[in-house]
Amino acid sequence: MTAICIMVLGTTSNAGKSWLATALCRYYSNLGFKVAPFKAQNMSNNARVVGGESHVSEGGEIGSAQYFQALAARAIPDVRMNPLLLKPEADTHSQVVLLGQVNQTLTDLPWRGRSELVWPHIAGALDALRAENDIVVIEGAGSPAEINLMDSDIVNLRVARYANARCLLVTDIDRGGAFAHLYGTWALMPEQDRALIHGFVLNKFRGDASLLSPAPEKLEALTGIPTVATLPMWREHGLPEEDGVFDEGFSANSNDDVVTIAVIAYPRISNLDEFQPLKNIKGARLIWVRSAAQLAALGAHDWIILPGSKNTESDLTWLKERGLDAAVKAHAVNGGRVLGICGGLQMLGETVGESKGLGLLLLKTIFAQDKTVKRTTGSFGALHGAWEALSNVVATGYEIHHGVTTPSEWGSELAWQNAVGNVLGIYLHGMFEEFAVLQALWGADAPSLDKVFEDLARFVDTHMEDGFLAKLVSKVAST
Repeated sequence: MTAICIMVLGTTSNAGKSWLATALCRYYSNLGFKVAPFKAQNMSNNARVVGGESHVSEGGEIGSAQYFQALAARAIPDVRMNPLLLKPEADTHSQVVLLGQVNQTLTDLPWRGRSELVWPHIAGALDALRAENDIVVIEGAGSPAEINLMDSDIVNLRVARYANARCLLVTDIDRGGAFAHLYGTWALMPEQDRALIHGFVLNKFRGDASLLSPAPEKLEALTGIPTVATLPMWREHGLPEEDGVFDEGFSANSNDDVVTIAVIAYPRISNLDEFQPLKNIKGARLIWVRSAAQLAALGAHDWIILPGSKNTESDLTWLKERGLDAAVKAHAVNGGRVLGICGGLQMLGETVGESKGLGLLLLKTIFAQDKTVKRTTGSFGALHGAWEALSNVVATGYEIHHGVTTPSEWGSELAWQNAVGNVLGIYLHGMFEEFAVLQALWGADAPSLDKVFEDLARFVDTHMEDGFLAKLVSKVAST
């Protein structure tokens, strides 16, 4: 049997494709189907380390969105779920990861020169997933109406056509112009592809849904496609945003007595999705920082996190140009907690490649040609000072880095500390998704990922047209 493919397309980036696809993965899994996610091409520096294809022991990188979608589907994440990952290293250049592994040949090619070379791998990955599952939930990218890219498209309409996918087109109504976005996207699509659209979805709606009429009815009269859901604005769904600094300017916790966790948002920040669990902690407020003044306003009980970076030396230069290096060091001297993860760990050392680091840890990092990509389980060991609560806690996560770092005398299996104990550096991504870590640091747990997935599935089921999702996966889907 070949799996039915459900595809989520969007009128724009950030319309809600990723989280809707995640919700559908859990919804259909709850109905007893064997489900897998798929996105042909992803552009993101938020990546996870997963296993390889079923017949290949070596794993590799995929976009974080497909990793979470696999967990929502109760599937084991593997590289076929996101066969092509583009990791931006500059405004005009990206590292190309094919089936989990960096491919330098493709990296060196111009954008349009890659399509026909990678398409057989994309089609093969999708075919394999369809052969092993009942339903494959596919996520598109950007918009299918990007007519300048249609001749080289490998992620939207070409995939939909190849899989004969039953598509939903979602739009962000909070931006304004939602009905124009839906109609314009539909109008710019080739006629044969319009037939694949089974429903429009309005996302991030605030207000009385009855006031939308007669717009949905007029849109259906023009296109023949019904609006099957109006999803209310829901900021606190608990799933990380796929791209960008999520929920900028918004915090569920804003009281003066909470601990502020300031994550430095340098230009090439990577794996920022791993901080999502901190947003759900009572007593914590997560903020994104780009100026020394923001750090100067922190108290000694607050945290600074230097996250991962796709270009550590470039981001370190950016840090210094803005005086953020001095502000981080001042916070550390005052006894404040500082945590460096991966590229952030490297910046805390004495040297990073050819650059001088912040000197808060007795570490030296050189950059190797080979890339470390692996799942890691280890113990924090006997820590002291501000991070003592993590002593001997065991955590599982992942490492993605080129740097090779010389350990210091204060190192443990997972982490390095300064002599005082308030500065901590680790290569491990994903520590805040570990229950044991959250419990040790906060004495309470954030909502589990499984609860997040269940809430997403329930939310979509509540606001979708009655019976529509079931009809969508029937042998003859109703339009």
